[in-house]
Amino acid sequence: MGHGLKLNGVTMKNIHWEIVKRLFLGWILLSAVLGAGVYYYELHKVDRTVLDLAIEESVFFTRDLTKANVGQPAASLQGKADQFLQRHFVAVALYDAERHLVFQAINSQVPFVMNGAQGYFPPHIPVLFQDHRKMVVKGHLYLQVTTPVRNGTGETLGYFEGVYQVSDRTMRSLEFDVTSTLVLVVLVILMTTVVLYPVILLLNRGLLRTTAELLKGNVELMDVLGSAIAKRDSDTNSHNYRVTIYAIRLAEAIGMSNEGICRLIAGAFLHDVGKIGIRDHILLKPGQLTEAEFAVMKNHVQFGVEIIDKSAWLKGAREVVEFHHEKYDGTGYLKGLQGEDIPLNARIFTIVDVFDALTSRRPYKSPFGYEESMNILRQDSGKRFDPFLLDTFVGIAKSLHASLVEASDESLMATMHHLVNKHFSVSGAYRREGIG
Repeated sequence: MGHGLKLNGVTMKNIHWEIVKRLFLGWILLSAVLGAGVYYYELHKVDRTVLDLAIEESVFFTRDLTKANVGQPAASLQGKADQFLQRHFVAVALYDAERHLVFQAINSQVPFVMNGAQGYFPPHIPVLFQDHRKMVVKGHLYLQVTTPVRNGTGETLGYFEGVYQVSDRTMRSLEFDVTSTLVLVVLVILMTTVVLYPVILLLNRGLLRTTAELLKGNVELMDVLGSAIAKRDSDTNSHNYRVTIYAIRLAEAIGMSNEGICRLIAGAFLHDVGKIGIRDHILLKPGQLTEAEFAVMKNHVQFGVEIIDKSAWLKGAREVVEFHHEKYDGTGYLKGLQGEDIPLNARIFTIVDVFDALTSRRPYKSPFGYEESMNILRQDSGKRFDPFLLDTFVGIAKSLHASLVEASDESLMATMHHLVNKHFSVSGAYRREGIG
């Protein structure tokens, strides 16, 4: 094409926004997934840290115990317990090797454990190793810690059990550590995302340039092929340009999607591509075709379908190539489809193709005027043409016809290319593997 597809500002802005949006969603997803994993890991670390603190402090109570005073607690244990309960433990119990309770003391300043002799957590005696349970009461974290008491030779003398209250200061420090780690993880992911942005943008620029060149080449191929068919059919490029412009404007007037318009453009370029397979004595016959010759001419529709089906890129043109000779009342060919069973693009193209044929000069006729051409179209409303589409076309055709009827080939080509580039945008190609 004379006017190549451009990476215009709007298109690049859309690509920028698409990259930013996807990176942002990726950042949110990674932050959620990794954050959850880090949060779980950090909570496990908090539990381990608190448990280590509790076990370390429990040694103050258990380090001097012997088998004798575990079995028959001395009065000195009460004094030791009173001192012990002034620190972080709020309840303490001692069991013998057979797991029988032999001593218990509770800090009376902590009401929630004052529900009887076993008012705190129910006893939970492990067989070999320490165990713990945690509970939050009125915003305070408590751990029930149970651990075997052993002598220097490893003999189990009994079991220590205590309720350890984690200080507010310790909790604030641990919470700060967890929060700081989570924030750090989120920030690292964010920084990685920010660093990736220019890399992805650079890669996309190269991809977009390649896509633009491929798109430009493919659209040029359709244009060249359509022009070649027009010349063989004793037609002109002007007809192809005008009919494509009319078709695009009618499609825009009814609010057709961009993808649908791209298929319509391909069909407008290639609608008569099957005429390659029609012999010259029929295709170029100056007079009216005989019934037998017309039957042969009809084959150009099937030839066209067979040609475009060999290319995934060209398959989008099939709606027009295969069905642009169907009529709204079902009397057309090849399949005799009726009404809205005929693809929308074919119904659009039929109207604009006939209108331009009527208003154009041909070797065998002079052009009809605008009003005369419109009257002919109206007579076939509901017969050959879709009434709704024809009414819509009537609303836009007069100004379009006035601007195109006397335009030069160069002007028509420039107008058509502008509209084609508008719909075959790089952003559109970025979402599609082809127009089909």
